[in-house]
Order: sequence, then structure tokens, then C-alpha cells
Amino acid sequence: MPDLGDATAALAAFRRSCGVLVKRTDLSGLTEAGDWAGPCAAAATATDAKAFFATLVPVQVGPGTGLNTGYYEPELAGSRTSLAGGTPLYRRPPDLIEVDLGAFGSALTGKKIRGRVAGQGFVPYYDRAAIDAGALNGRGLELAWAADPYEAFFLEIQGSGRLRLPDGTVMRVGYDGQNGRDYTGIGKLLRDRGLLGPGQATMDGIIGWMKRSPDKGVALMHENRSKIFFRELPPGDPALGPPGAIGIALTPQVSVAADPRFVPLGAPLWLSSKGEAPFTRVMVAQDTGGAIKGANRLDVFWGAGADARRIAGGMSATGTAILLLPPASAARLGL
Repeated sequence: MPDLGDATAALAAFRRSCGVLVKRTDLSGLTEAGDWAGPCAAAATATDAKAFFATLVPVQVGPGTGLNTGYYEPELAGSRTSLAGGTPLYRRPPDLIEVDLGAFGSALTGKKIRGRVAGQGFVPYYDRAAIDAGALNGRGLELAWAADPYEAFFLEIQGSGRLRLPDGTVMRVGYDGQNGRDYTGIGKLLRDRGLLGPGQATMDGIIGWMKRSPDKGVALMHENRSKIFFRELPPGDPALGPPGAIGIALTPQVSVAADPRFVPLGAPLWLSSKGEAPFTRVMVAQDTGGAIKGANRLDVFWGAGADARRIAGGMSATGTAILLLPPASAARLGL
């Protein structure tokens, strides 16, 4: 068992996961819903977080180390009505269809595609460039407008955020689908092309480059053909983040996004992350992400505000993750 450190916040986050864990089908196949009944009952009355997590069985997520990145909840100026020079945030279009390919054959289990019906065929959905050119215009799909196009782009990458409206109120928006196109990281493109040097491809560095070359910035954003759609979220607890993939509000510096094929969503894990700001702590897998693929690929939620943005935008580290599984799961797996 690794050194669990101060796991108090992780215990609170895990308790919030329990209502989902005891009902949810685990896509990784590592646990069954009933396995969590005992740990969740114990967590409800536990007073020593470290002692509680020590009752679970450590299992390494995958061999070796993996990539750890960070994300946050952006705060940006916006409006519910059209803004001059503003960028629309779109609702999920009703003609965006997700097809479960597993229904067509067991070899395709777990694979999905998104697209739209055109005539007698099923075709890819409009990409970012087509949508920016007006493919969704006139359909009343605008949920809100962001004042800054670059901030709107990174809002899509984060998947949720807070809009500061002209009347001083805050509107929370969250992920409600993706167009099915592959995600392309524009920071990597800038590094590969020698346009940004080592350590410069942070969120602020990328935005700065695009603002200095607006036309090239638009073309660069269009190279990421993925487009995210949003829905309005309830205001919720301002100390917590938006709901993650399992519907539970994210906890800053505790919640992580993981690949559900390898990590049971809602489960606790121990993460040792290296890099410029190394840390070791118990975290809880409560979210997913389009770019979060693989056994050791984790994305740490840092919260909202300037500090969270700075840390998340600059985080790219190697790390080792160890799942903390119920004894019943470990016994069934022969561990």
C-alpha cells in the first residue's frame, strides 16, 4: 500500500461517488456494482480517511508510467444574447446522432461513431471550420456567446466553465456532446512546427501566439476539427466544479478524468505525479475526456480561477496510478 498522505478531501469526494458506484456498470470489468456496498457503507461513517482507504486493495492501473495533464473550469466574459465579435456556444444539434457499433457485431463492442443522416447515407458531422462558416446558423442552437474567441476555444477543451454575464451573474455551462471528429492538440502543432519553444505551449502561450497572428490563429483552431456542444448547468456549489461524467460535482485537486475502459468511474486511486510541481495523493476518478485515452492517462481537475488556469495549462507530467479496489473485486480477480 502506498503512502496515502492526507486523504480527507478524497474521502468526501468518494462519498459523493457512492450513490453512482453501487448502481453503475463498470466498463473496465474490474468491479461489480455490489462490490462497492461495503466500502461505501464504511465510508459513510469513517472518521480517519487514511485508515479507510487502507482497507482497499491497491492495483496498478497499467504498466509503467503515463501522462498526467490538468484541466480547470474557465471563467470568461459572455452573454445570453448576441455579442458584437462574440463567439457562439452551441447546444447539441438534434441531428447529431451517436451510433453504437457494438450493436452490429461483437468485434465492434465499445466503439461508437457520431454523424448525421444525409439523403440515404450516414455522414460525418460538420467539423469546426464548417460550423464557424455557418453550418448551424439559423437553427436557434446558440446557448450563449463568449466575448473572446480564443477563450471560447479553450472552454471547449475544458468541457465546462462559468460565463460572467453583463448583469454580474454567472452562468455555468457544461459538456453536452461532441461532433465525432478527432481531437487535435494545437499546442503540439505549434511545438512541432517550431513556432513555440519548450515550455511555451501553455494555454496563455498559445493564446498569445494566436492573438499576435489572428488569421493564422483561426486556421490553427480549424486544424482541431473537434467541436463541443454545451448545456446550461445549475449554479451548484461555487467551491466545487461542474458535474463530471458520472454526474457528481468535481472536487478541485481531487477529481481526475480517466479512461473508463481501464479505470472504474467513481473509484479512488493513488496518483504519484512527477514534473515541475510533483505531488502524491489519493484522488477519485469522476470524469472522462475526449483526449484521455489509455490505462495511465489521467487529467487532474484544478478548480476555477487564475491559479487553477495557470497550473492546469502548464501541467504535463509523467505519473504512476494505483487503483484502490474493494476487497470483493480483488478476490474475484485473484489478487
